[in-house]
Amino acid sequence: MPHYARRTVFSLLVFLTACGLAGVLICDRVGAQSEKEESQAHKSLRSFAEVYSVVEQNYAEPLNGDKAIYDGAIPGMLRTLDPHSTFLDPVEYARRLDEQRGEYYGVGIMIGQEDGAITVITPYEGTPSFRAGIRPGDKLVAVDGKSTAGITVDDASAMLKGARGTHVGVTLSREGKDQPFTVDLIRAEISQPSVDLKEEIRPGIGYIHLSQFQETTGREMSDALNSFGPGLKGLIFDMRNNPGGIVVQAVATCDKFLQKGQVVVSQRGRALPEEIFRATHGNGGRNYPIVVLVNRGTASAAEIVSGALQDHDRALIVGETTFGKGLVQSMFPMSDNTALVLTTYHYYTPSGRLIQRSYDGLSLLDYYFDREKPKEDGNREVKLTDSGRTEYGGGGITPDVQLPTPRLNRFQQVMLAHDIFVHFAAHYLANQSITKDFQVDSGVLAEFKSYLSGRSIAWTDQQLAENTDWLRNNIRAGIFSSQFGQLEGARIKTAADPLISKAIDYLPQAASLEQNVEKIEAQKSAPGFGPPTHL
Repeated sequence: MPHYARRTVFSLLVFLTACGLAGVLICDRVGAQSEKEESQAHKSLRSFAEVYSVVEQNYAEPLNGDKAIYDGAIPGMLRTLDPHSTFLDPVEYARRLDEQRGEYYGVGIMIGQEDGAITVITPYEGTPSFRAGIRPGDKLVAVDGKSTAGITVDDASAMLKGARGTHVGVTLSREGKDQPFTVDLIRAEISQPSVDLKEEIRPGIGYIHLSQFQETTGREMSDALNSFGPGLKGLIFDMRNNPGGIVVQAVATCDKFLQKGQVVVSQRGRALPEEIFRATHGNGGRNYPIVVLVNRGTASAAEIVSGALQDHDRALIVGETTFGKGLVQSMFPMSDNTALVLTTYHYYTPSGRLIQRSYDGLSLLDYYFDREKPKEDGNREVKLTDSGRTEYGGGGITPDVQLPTPRLNRFQQVMLAHDIFVHFAAHYLANQSITKDFQVDSGVLAEFKSYLSGRSIAWTDQQLAENTDWLRNNIRAGIFSSQFGQLEGARIKTAADPLISKAIDYLPQAASLEQNVEKIEAQKSAPGFGPPTHL
């Protein structure tokens, strides 16, 4: 039997065995599957095998068995279940593991594809690429002498990754340099922190931006909070566009803010017993007002944290209704370095709110991008916070204060779509450098205008005039990111973010939540407090 045929048969057996074992395991766990149901499952599997056999023998072209199983049968089956159960090929599986660990071995750059060329989006600070002076906008011409022309971003990433301590030659082209140049980099362990920005934005007011939940998040949150010292008077906790991640790290994050023993989240499934997660250490009595910023991109583990802090009146949630992903996925490693990501639980907040929104009758495109209008409050489940405030479930976390994300106008959208600030920074710094007192004055704006004239982007003087403040901020952030690193650029954008400024104004309202809970707890502990007596 040819190798490809043996591999196809093996793939089919793995698929069928996995399906069959899943049924047996569920049957053993819950003891609820009847003989009739089991017989129907086996009948369905036989039908699939028959269909596969007919296709394999009669299809007009030789059948790629791996593609039929791994790209067709398994994903097709999972898509009928829910939007989040999925199958990971070797590349996606490896990427998922790197994301969970928050580290890998490589050179420390984020790359993308632009006009057919592999382009540096940013070098991560403290990495070999950053120390070598690689800048956003540099074009990756070759890796170890092998041209990157026509390859994908994944292919280029694979070429750059490798064993720790090994050398890799990276050839780049840069505006202002006549010829490509090569730098020798030594691969190292690259950490991608989940807390990507922490700073004191006002005296006594801390700011933390959390990008995702990975294996290091709990420790990073502790370090970030400790960096503010004991005089912290308030915290802006930004989880906008945080897609979630590891559940236990969401629990560890809540443990920094809640009291010991308070419920963080519960997860309930059909085949496995309910699990309840609590704060195991607690905040040690260190209380300060917290405003949590969320938006429609806040999902999963980030919704767990938002919901727990809201239910316990520990934080004021400000922004937009979150994504509504309350399905828990477990990862099952499969053959050939692949994995099955299968929904096994639903998330519930401490008050019992279901986080997941409905996906019935929706395509994946509609589910992710064409969000349905929120249900009327009268049609949603009603729950209460610790102080008795009304909250609604069944469709993400509804903020206490609705604060919509400012919409970009058409001119701003065009500028960002063309990465114009990255490219202008490369142009501006081609033959000069700046210091940290750099400001975007009229001369810089004039040079920016001249630069735009040389590109095929439509604009008018009126558009420039109407967006002057926005342009100044983004030009300065782009140049700082290129000269000093992405953190300096992020600090500039944070300082100019109108929602962060508004979040600071809501800190007194956040403080009143904690005070209300304390009053209620004092009343409950008072002599004679108890349920009413009926005589």
